[in-house]
Amino acid sequence: MNYKIILVFLLTSLSLNAQITEPQLDSLVEKTLTTFNVPGIAVAIVKDGKVVISKGYGVANIKTKKKVDGNTLFGIASNSKAFTSAALAMLVDEKKINWDDKVIKYLPEFKMYNDYVTNEFTIRDLLTHRSGLGLGAGDLMIWPDGHDFTPKDIVRNIQYLKPVSGFRAKYDYDNLLYVIAGEVIEKVSGKSWCDFIDERILKPLQMNNSATNWNRLKDTTNTIVPHVPTDGKLEIIPRYKNSIFDAAAGIYSSTNDLSKWVIAQLNNGKYGDNQSLFSERQHKEMWTSQTILPNREGKPYSCNFSAYGLGWRLNDLNGHLQVSHTGGLDGIVTQTIMIPDLQLGIIVLTNQQNGAAFNTISNTIKDSYLGLPYFDHLENLSKNRKEQEEDADKVTDEVWETVTKNIPLNYIKNNASKFVGTYKDNWFGEVTITEKKGKLYFASTRSKRLVGEIFYYKDNSFAVKWNIRSFHADAFINFDVNENGTINHFKMDAISPMTDFSYDFQDLDFERVK
Repeated sequence: MNYKIILVFLLTSLSLNAQITEPQLDSLVEKTLTTFNVPGIAVAIVKDGKVVISKGYGVANIKTKKKVDGNTLFGIASNSKAFTSAALAMLVDEKKINWDDKVIKYLPEFKMYNDYVTNEFTIRDLLTHRSGLGLGAGDLMIWPDGHDFTPKDIVRNIQYLKPVSGFRAKYDYDNLLYVIAGEVIEKVSGKSWCDFIDERILKPLQMNNSATNWNRLKDTTNTIVPHVPTDGKLEIIPRYKNSIFDAAAGIYSSTNDLSKWVIAQLNNGKYGDNQSLFSERQHKEMWTSQTILPNREGKPYSCNFSAYGLGWRLNDLNGHLQVSHTGGLDGIVTQTIMIPDLQLGIIVLTNQQNGAAFNTISNTIKDSYLGLPYFDHLENLSKNRKEQEEDADKVTDEVWETVTKNIPLNYIKNNASKFVGTYKDNWFGEVTITEKKGKLYFASTRSKRLVGEIFYYKDNSFAVKWNIRSFHADAFINFDVNENGTINHFKMDAISPMTDFSYDFQDLDFERVK
């Protein structure tokens, strides 16, 4: 019998069996690995306070071929945000802070673009993605790795990021404010975010193999490496190691360890012999809607509301509350899902950056426990992803085809001197544009890996192609040319619509300084 027919038969039977079996899950994950070119995946299912399944599939590293298992450590990225909200909830329980305390009470140096927003910004606002800043604003201070920014820089520089909407008016996902939340935890508790999370969450839950960042792992022998499809083939890339990102995305963990965290969450923060990480009151607060999101759940689900709580996304899933989050670093994407009234938890960790893979698995598991008719998430998400990639390729291909056609014009060679210089953005710092043998090059002073050749595109727009191709983040440079032909200013924007939002080139505003 054909492998695909076997898979369809096994998955179709889910609607009859009501709960996915281990052989059915095995078949699903193996097909997912192949379809989305993911080397390794770990999956856990928690039900009624117990771990039903926690196991690995595929390999942690395409070179060593080391197998993934339930103890294999992945960077869980933004799934770390819920740990930050839990830490603040503990401090609320201890009456050391209140959710609606002003941030400047603890960090007087904190300043937003608008003075009113600065004075009204609360600890709750740090966690709810409603600051008025745009999607991923300022993330180039934390992304990609290889920069020299610190959390103190973020506290100081966030004032230069211009809002794109009203304060508390709409949802736009951010990372920087979680970094600042980590600074609040340190100021109030006297312990670094890493030490606080380690002592107050990881150790009590006996998440013994986990750590608050890569550098604090005691044993790295069973860890994945990140993989990125680059130029038609899967490539191992350097992992993100900078500790600036910890309170937003730092934790390394496994399905075996994260299952303990999910069980505690589904039990209102209780663990062990009736001990509690935080009170039931604060648990409810974290799972209470704070910022409204559009209702976007697609087939086969209905969705009556969608919102962000404190470190968690909340939505209605066919009449059930779903509490979830995803996380992404270069070459790693992960997902945590809970359906409290079913006492169901799902964890999917991957070592490639295609989110369609974890959605295929988690959605199929959800369907089985919800008793929904069979729906082929693998085919649906694969088709959607292919269409997105094809649309993005059309955009980028047009740009580079235009660049290629313009090369014989020798525009850069004939005009290079006009562009050469040092330019500065208030929060990102200085970049240089240099000329060598008739070619222009872009280099960031503070983010050393952002280096690439600049090509003429059209009018006053150029395209920079980063030397590190796994970024998938080539960008436009749009120069302002004065009446006398001189250039003192430029802005940037991502070329591909699939560029990760943390490459927030659109927030940069450069002025010539020399």
